[in-house]
Amino acid sequence: MSESQRFQLGTIGALSLSVVSSVSIVICNKALISSLGFTFATTLTSWHLLVTFCSLHVALWMKLFEHKPFDARAVMGFGILNGTSIGLLNLSLGFNSVGFYQMTKLAIIPCTVLLETLFFRKKFSRSIQLSLSILLLGVGIATVTDLQLNVLGSVLSMLAVVTTCVAQIMTNTIQKKFKVSSTQLLYQSCPYQAMTLFITGPFLDALLTNQNVFAFKYTPQVLAFIVLSCLISVSVNFSTFLVIGKTSPVTYQVLGHLKTCLVLAFGYILLRDPFSWRNILGILIAVVGMVVYSYYCTRESQQKAVEASTQLSQVLYNLSFLCIYENGSVLGPSGAITFLHWKKNAFFPPCHLSLSLSPNLNIYLIHIFILVIPSNYMDIADKCFANPFF
Repeated sequence: MSESQRFQLGTIGALSLSVVSSVSIVICNKALISSLGFTFATTLTSWHLLVTFCSLHVALWMKLFEHKPFDARAVMGFGILNGTSIGLLNLSLGFNSVGFYQMTKLAIIPCTVLLETLFFRKKFSRSIQLSLSILLLGVGIATVTDLQLNVLGSVLSMLAVVTTCVAQIMTNTIQKKFKVSSTQLLYQSCPYQAMTLFITGPFLDALLTNQNVFAFKYTPQVLAFIVLSCLISVSVNFSTFLVIGKTSPVTYQVLGHLKTCLVLAFGYILLRDPFSWRNILGILIAVVGMVVYSYYCTRESQQKAVEASTQLSQVLYNLSFLCIYENGSVLGPSGAITFLHWKKNAFFPPCHLSLSLSPNLNIYLIHIFILVIPSNYMDIADKCFANPFF
């Protein structure tokens, strides 16, 4: 199995794990909150992160992954930002109508596209932009019911969108910049995320629910669902970092809207939630947007791979043998140099060339610029064979 096939298989596995675990935890938490009355979402999230950290620590002790410390300030800032974004999303839900909260979640994709375009010079083709628009339209039709606005709720929603976008972009860039895996990043950032929510969670939940999480009556059934939710959260947190690291923040948000559609469908099938033709129409439009997005993403990736492979093959074909010589000595790949080019058992007259190296998909390609053709061909040929340069 080639490297690209292994990468594609890993990406499909990460996406599948994310969908299954996220839908499972939403159904579990819905039963915990709606049926059993445990409405302390922020505190529950802090417990999720603590259990995730403990699970990863056990995995590290069993040597299932390698601990790789890197910039402590970056990890701390990233962890606190992630925890803050979760708290702000919960506050946004508490101070806004459900419809406006769904609009907040929809705004994350265009905000992420805008930030990546402005600060990372990332380009999104019109096809990708169109597919994202279809997706957002479908999810909006399926989930947005009312739009009751208020100043405090709007400010909280705006802060939630910005912090979530920045946190997800950082999840991708930190893994690539410091060359750490999703597991290594999650292990090091989990304590900061958990402590941020563990400290602020009870206050936020008290503000939103007018109840004290420590005064709640924990029945065996409630405890069983809390434990189940925490166990599922390990898979959710791991798959989140894995998906963003292997794909992009935008793709992760597209996947999130797929989860929303699946949750609506499972809610109707399993919990008999009310379902209308508007929900069905919205889900169908969203699925079309997801399919179109996946198609164009795959096609653009394949085009880039083919272009890079073609360019590399052409360079390797033309530079099957290279000697560098000037004034009786061999030179490195810089400046104006003299070389002998061999191809198909035929010797071509050596030329003065300028060589430069440029990175493209981690492969260094050689660009050649012919300047002068010298006359002492046989002399240079003999000396080049004595000092070949590849």
